[in-house]
Amino acid sequence: MAYEFKLPDLGEGLTEGEISRWLVSEGQEIAEDDPLVEIQTDKTTVEIPSPAAGTVTSILVDEGKIVPVGTVLVVIGGDPDGERPRAATKAAAPELATKARVTPLVRKIAQELGVDLGTVTGTGPQGRITEEDVRAAASPSEGRREPLRGVRRAIAEHMTRAHREVPAVTWVEECDFSGLDLKQLVATVLKACAETLREFPELNARLERDQIVYLDRYDLGVAVQTDDGLVVPVVRNCDTRSTEDLGADVARLAESARAGTLKPEELRGSTFTVTSAGKLGGLMQTPIVNHPEVAILSIGRIGPRPVVRDGEVIAAQTGYVSLTFDHRVVDGARAAEFGLAVIRRLEQR
Repeated sequence: MAYEFKLPDLGEGLTEGEISRWLVSEGQEIAEDDPLVEIQTDKTTVEIPSPAAGTVTSILVDEGKIVPVGTVLVVIGGDPDGERPRAATKAAAPELATKARVTPLVRKIAQELGVDLGTVTGTGPQGRITEEDVRAAASPSEGRREPLRGVRRAIAEHMTRAHREVPAVTWVEECDFSGLDLKQLVATVLKACAETLREFPELNARLERDQIVYLDRYDLGVAVQTDDGLVVPVVRNCDTRSTEDLGADVARLAESARAGTLKPEELRGSTFTVTSAGKLGGLMQTPIVNHPEVAILSIGRIGPRPVVRDGEVIAAQTGYVSLTFDHRVVDGARAAEFGLAVIRRLEQR
């Protein structure tokens, strides 16, 4: 008896997922709950176990494809798909083998682009020819090409949407960090931002159609660079927790992000975002708003620089604070007042 496994509803309103990596191959015997496939959403990667035991008869969706919830991904047990023959007579083998490795859509694209499928090497599961393989064969062979997949594709789509939808403005000011423990910099900034957001509710908000939603929680995202790209885990209740507690949470989330073990719920529901690239950050940045939030604060590279105090030039640990905000929700004067209030809190700690 064949079991058709469909892309499940992964929650949080997600309607589609990308096939990041198959953990099985056609013809493989698997047990129930064995690792089956990795699904990439716009938030994280989820490993899904097999719901049944048996032979993997047909893998129906190639790696790198985005499909809606409910799409049949793989058949376990039963007879192989008639359109995917396992063997053929010697004379007909090459032609049938090519047909077995090509979907009707890919075959149509190849015809439109004038690509001979017999000359294309498939990069999908079991050597299946993908749409990307055909388009690459039709394009001039210049440079190394990689499909935009996984976290990188999610980042590209998210940033494009933010740039297209948000009329963003960036405000920048200098801050003296001399009195801070820079090892706890991110945690200290989270605390200062959360306390200030209570005074400036329009920066802890979302724009939903023709309504501004003012949020009464202070769950701040922290941008973390990983080998696969930028992810933004969420630190909860930043307004009520101690800096030490926040620092421990930031360290734990950053470690999980780089290991690829963040839970989906650890990437959802941020109300405002903080980013600091440390030594790689340059003097300042113009960060992109983490849609659907309305503002993001960035800390530039901190170092000893000359400042004037009481008429004298001295060296102090200074850096630039950048605040990018959605001008539809936040006025420039209020954004500047917010930024200066955050800086006062940082300089007084």
